[in-house]
Amino acid sequence: MLTKLRRFVEDNQDAVYSLFRRFQGDGRNLILGSEIWDEFLRFCKENGHEYLLDSPLAEALKKSQEATIVDPWLYLDIRPRVARWLYVRYHFESMSFEEVSTAEFLAFKENLVNDSYNIPILEIDFNPFERNFPKMNQSRSIGHGVEFLNRRFSTKLTNELAQGEEPLLAFLKVHGYQDVSFMINNKIDSTADLRRALIRGMEYLDKQPPDREWPDLAHDLRVLGFEPGWGRTIEGIRISMSLLADLLEAPDHEILEQFLARIPMIFNVVILSPHGFFGQEHVLGRPDTGGQVVYILDQVRALEREMQKRIYNQGLDFTPQILIITRLIPDSEGTTCSYPVEQVHGTDNASIVRIPFRNHDGTIIPHWISRFQVWPYLEEFSREAEKEILARLGRRPDLIIGNYSDGNLVAYLLARSLEVTMCTIAHALEKTKYLYSALYWKDMEEQYHFSCQFTADLIAMNSADFIISSTFQEIAGSSDVVGQYESYSSFTMPGLQRIIHGVDVFDPKFNIVSPGADEETYFSYTENDMRLYGLHGELEDLIYGSAQADSRGELADKDKPLLFSMARLDHIKNLTGLVQWYGENPELQELSNLLIIGGTTNPDYSGDNEEREQVLRMHEIIDTYNLESKVRWLGVRLDKKLSGELYRYVADRKGVFVQPAYFEAFGLTVIEAMVSGLPTFATCFGGPLEIIEHGRSGFHIDPNHGDKATQVMLDFFQKCAEDPNYWETISAQGRQRVAERYTWKLYAKRLLTLTCIYGFWKFSTNLEREETNRYLEMLYHLQFRHRAEQMRNVG
Repeated sequence: MLTKLRRFVEDNQDAVYSLFRRFQGDGRNLILGSEIWDEFLRFCKENGHEYLLDSPLAEALKKSQEATIVDPWLYLDIRPRVARWLYVRYHFESMSFEEVSTAEFLAFKENLVNDSYNIPILEIDFNPFERNFPKMNQSRSIGHGVEFLNRRFSTKLTNELAQGEEPLLAFLKVHGYQDVSFMINNKIDSTADLRRALIRGMEYLDKQPPDREWPDLAHDLRVLGFEPGWGRTIEGIRISMSLLADLLEAPDHEILEQFLARIPMIFNVVILSPHGFFGQEHVLGRPDTGGQVVYILDQVRALEREMQKRIYNQGLDFTPQILIITRLIPDSEGTTCSYPVEQVHGTDNASIVRIPFRNHDGTIIPHWISRFQVWPYLEEFSREAEKEILARLGRRPDLIIGNYSDGNLVAYLLARSLEVTMCTIAHALEKTKYLYSALYWKDMEEQYHFSCQFTADLIAMNSADFIISSTFQEIAGSSDVVGQYESYSSFTMPGLQRIIHGVDVFDPKFNIVSPGADEETYFSYTENDMRLYGLHGELEDLIYGSAQADSRGELADKDKPLLFSMARLDHIKNLTGLVQWYGENPELQELSNLLIIGGTTNPDYSGDNEEREQVLRMHEIIDTYNLESKVRWLGVRLDKKLSGELYRYVADRKGVFVQPAYFEAFGLTVIEAMVSGLPTFATCFGGPLEIIEHGRSGFHIDPNHGDKATQVMLDFFQKCAEDPNYWETISAQGRQRVAERYTWKLYAKRLLTLTCIYGFWKFSTNLEREETNRYLEMLYHLQFRHRAEQMRNVG
């Protein structure tokens, strides 16, 4: 691209100069990519330069994420392909055009922040530490890291076996639990011994009655060198032995994955989620408390079931244990967040364990603290959590999973101390939520403390053994939108740090593992035997009843289908935007009623500044468009059973679900709505772009263009009027999409398999990344801790 672009600029200097002068004349230092393209189209039309539309310049401008202009320079950051970047600059006086390095581009942007000009700044670059580490090259491989590692290292495994090295043998020898050894004993000392033992073992199994299980066979198999863990039944033991025999004969990445998934490795899991109100009832909708809580609770139930199943099938009789480590909040506002320990409903041995935040003097902080304010307390929280984990488990956990930025940082501290496999899950990264959040971090620091958060993100992402994302979008976006993780590849925080090479989305640690919806709560409206019809009176009153506490609006025409949306009342969720679209479109008002469940209707009830702003904005919109009889807004927190039946209740009335967020990392409510049978309209930015097949299993809407979004909804209702089966067609295809791709059963199987595979490669190769981890320790101690302590001192 660069060669063609440079040549085109040189050959068309007059037109290019006029265009760039037009950008300069706008008077802004930063112009977004969409604005660059719109201005370019206007320029071509007004000046008769349509020939430019089919040129290397047009291609570059279409792929530009923004223009940075400080006289006499104009810089463009161009994204030719997913996760690939090119930086160029144009000089207005000499009309020269050239490529610049990442560091030069970021340094130029820092000129926009006056107090950072020519000030020395910390440059962070992880690339030198990972030059020899295997990375993927193709965009389509992003998010499939474990497959890449298996393919890459299967060849290495073949060579090691040919040279007499014994990585598989060494790995099999290290496994055991509670003084019970697994897989092989000291009768097998070499790969040759293992091959012979496998042949004899399978010959022995062939002679046994098919109904015999491991206890019946244990003595004879132990004499051959085998210990528990191969399987419970003869068939299960035979499959494990056959897979290993095939691996020793000719290593294959698919067989390797199947075999490693059968080795007993995971008995105890720790999950970190410090911020917000983490509880099982009466917490959703409170500040910092939403989909992440639902995600983790559903995740835990699915993981426990899968762990129990695997341990049983492996022929073992141990009980797995899962600990959710979160924050103790003594002033719990009617929730259970003041309980030190709480059993997770629907599990046998999973618990919520709550650890307090403490002041310098050791006293417990009693009240809720915003997720943006937690950073000074996390180190002490992690130390106290480590003691609690070891006391409850009696040993190190086998896997630590971090959630969100704060939980991922604590996972880093614990995994480093305990030397445990670490997985991180972002859920949502704040950096992409706020425009220019890194560049103008100082202006936002008092409220958001991005200096701590973005540094914590870099530390956790680079230290994780593997990273789980719900969608490809979350990692690397799309051809037009930068991914959340990709946004950390390079950026600058003037006066603090310049990230030259932060996160590489081609790293094989990234894996897409999509969650699902709790199948006992969220299921199709057609499943009459499972329906909770006894709740319909309560739902009727909630939706169609007279005004009640924390509500606004009273629907006049009960026969219209419902446009239904449910989310936190944050700016990013864009519920106020949806109400405004509805208010601006009389035709949509004629066809439907609007039901909003989110936040509170009383700004005095909220302790969150952003939520209060959204509450006031919602009232303003309802008043402006006179929507009192067409919108029902409920500031209620529904328990899961009621919310599950609510989706189905809306479906009974041929309603739809709308998720209008400016960005959604995944979209659990989208999954819940689709599996319940509601035709769903969801943002085209983030996870829903992958979840929904537009026009088949739902519809994409652009939250930045409300008129186009409402037209998609109007078109749907028009088709429903023309074809009585159209609503059901979209409903059925949405349910099918979820069943095939988004279930917790699939999620749990994949997550545990990933843990086994990364554990093997970490043991057998140089995946420890010791150099990177040393660099991260320095970044933590010299940068993060300093910033966090400043927060505490100011507070």
